[in-house]
Amino acid sequence: MNSLSESLISIRDLRMNFGDKQVLKGINLEITGGQIIGYIGPNGAGKSTTVKILLGILDGFQGEVKVFQEDISSGSVKYKKKIGYVPETAEMYDTLTAQEYLVFIGEIYGLDFETVDSKAKRLMDLFGLGQFYNNRISSFSKGMKQKVLIIASLIHNPDILFFDEPLSGLDANSVMIFKEIMSELAAQGKTIFYSSHILEVVEKISDRIILINDGQIVADGTFLELQKKSSEGSLEEIFNQLTGFNQYKEIAHAVISVLNEG
Repeated sequence: MNSLSESLISIRDLRMNFGDKQVLKGINLEITGGQIIGYIGPNGAGKSTTVKILLGILDGFQGEVKVFQEDISSGSVKYKKKIGYVPETAEMYDTLTAQEYLVFIGEIYGLDFETVDSKAKRLMDLFGLGQFYNNRISSFSKGMKQKVLIIASLIHNPDILFFDEPLSGLDANSVMIFKEIMSELAAQGKTIFYSSHILEVVEKISDRIILINDGQIVADGTFLELQKKSSEGSLEEIFNQLTGFNQYKEIAHAVISVLNEG
């Protein structure tokens, strides 16, 4: 287990271009263990690009990125075994059964068959899916698939977790369980990047909130710190102020006007 004061992620002047478009414009971050980090921003702000660089999915960036104090530019993939990821939209091998899929994922992370099969079955039971363990994922509802994705991200007990809209499709009871899981993992020293457009949830669960806009970090601190700096109330209002989006009432009013025509 990592020390809570140990730097798990260190980013220095991270820049990334896609063609002529500069997507990241000098990101600097220091992340230690034991934090739930709300990583938020408008679509196209650079959130997913940052995460994909940390996961080793994207290269061609400028700057320094260290994970577990190792420069990821070295080409080593060892650090990836200590990372879990739930993407916003996942391509699942849904012709597989849940058992086949979870065993496949666990073995990629270095777990032996017996260990991962046992853990996967027990986790499916705990998420209320035990009876579907040998069913094909293609027959699952959206919420059931989301639970399988969450189990797959947790099964190797990683030190860093990236969750992108992880509550999508989950019922109220599962949401409560998942929030408690995150809290206990953070208490163990794990680091959780939580990205969502549901800002009320981010506001409640995050120890630290990082707001990225137009490829730059425009806010970084606890919710109370962000509140004091912006003199705004909710995280949604802070978000709108810092990203410059303040036309939502006018747009909503215009939509209603169109609906009421004729």
